[in-house]
Amino acid sequence: MSPKDTKGRLFRRFSAVTIIAVYLLIAVGGIVRSTGSGMGCPDWPKCFGSWVPPTSVEQLPENYKEDYVQQRVEKNKKFSKYLTVLGFNDLAYQVENDPSILEEEDFNAAKTWVEYVNRLIGVAIGLLIFGTFVLSIRYWKKDRPITVLSFIAFVLVGFEGWIGSIVVSTNLLDWLITIHMLLALIIVCLLIYVFFRSKRNLLDSGFQTPAKVKMLTIVCLILTLIQVILGTQVREAIDMVATLVERSEWISELGVSFLIHRSYSLLLLGLHGYLFYLLLKSDHLRFSVKWLLIIVVIEILSGVIMAYFGVPAFIQPIHLLLGTLIIGVQYYLLLLMNHKKTNLA
Repeated sequence: MSPKDTKGRLFRRFSAVTIIAVYLLIAVGGIVRSTGSGMGCPDWPKCFGSWVPPTSVEQLPENYKEDYVQQRVEKNKKFSKYLTVLGFNDLAYQVENDPSILEEEDFNAAKTWVEYVNRLIGVAIGLLIFGTFVLSIRYWKKDRPITVLSFIAFVLVGFEGWIGSIVVSTNLLDWLITIHMLLALIIVCLLIYVFFRSKRNLLDSGFQTPAKVKMLTIVCLILTLIQVILGTQVREAIDMVATLVERSEWISELGVSFLIHRSYSLLLLGLHGYLFYLLLKSDHLRFSVKWLLIIVVIEILSGVIMAYFGVPAFIQPIHLLLGTLIIGVQYYLLLLMNHKKTNLA
C-alpha cells in the first residue's frame, strides 16, 4: 500500500470513529435529559466556578443560587438582543421574561457529575472533529469539498457548544434543546458525507437505483426527521406532566402530541418495509436497508416499552439514539444510491 493510500485509510478510520463518538454524545445527552441533570452545572464552561465539580454542598460558593441566577439573566439579555436583530422578537421576549430562569435547583452531586461528564465528552468530540479537519487537508488539492466540509463541521461544533451554554443559561428552554439536537444531526450528516466522499472511489459502481426508490428514501428521511421533532415535543410534554402526576400516569396525560407520535411510527414502519421489499434484489443496497429496517423496528419497540411501562429512564436515551441513528443510515443509503465512481487518486 502506498503512503497516500495509508493516509486515506487513516482519514476514513478517524472520521468513522468521530461519527461513532458523536452518536455516543447524543446518547449521553439523552441520559442527561432523562435523569434531569441538564442544570447539574448552573454555569458554563466551568461547573460551579471550578474545572473540577464539587461533590458536596460545603464546596459550593457562598450564595451560589443568587449569583448564578444573575449570571444567567445577564447572558440571556445578550442572547435576546441577537434574537431581536434576527427578527425573532417573540422568542427574545420569552427568553428575557421566562420565570423559570430565575429558579435555581438545589445541588445534587450525581446530576452535577452526569452533566459534567457530558461536557467532557463534548470537548473530546470537538478534538476528534478538529483532528478530522487536520487529516482532511491532504484532500485540499484533489477533492476540496472534503476539507471545506470538515472545517464547517468543526466550526459547527463550536457553535453547538455555544448553543449548549445558552441552553443552560435559559434553564433548559424547550425549543433551544430541539435546536441543539438538530444541529448535532447536521454535524453527523456532514461527517458521514466526508467519510463517504473519501472512500467513494473504493466502492463498486455501475448500478442504477430506480428514481422511485430514491424518492421513497428521501421521503423516509424527511418523515423520520419530522418524527424526531415530534418526539422532542412529546419529551417537553413529559417534562410538564412529570411535576404533576406519578410516572405511571405520564402517558395518559400527554394528549394528542403522543397519539400523533405513536401513530406516525406505524407509517414509518410501513414505508421502510416497502423500501426493503423494493431493494430485495439489490445486492449493493440490501444489506444497508436491512439494517435500517431492523433499527426502525427496535426504535418502535423501545417506544412501546416507554408507553406501556411508565417511560423507564434507561429507555429514553436509547430511543433518542436510535431515532438519530435512523437518520444517519438513511442519509448514507441515499449517498450509496447516488454514487458514481470517480478517478480520484
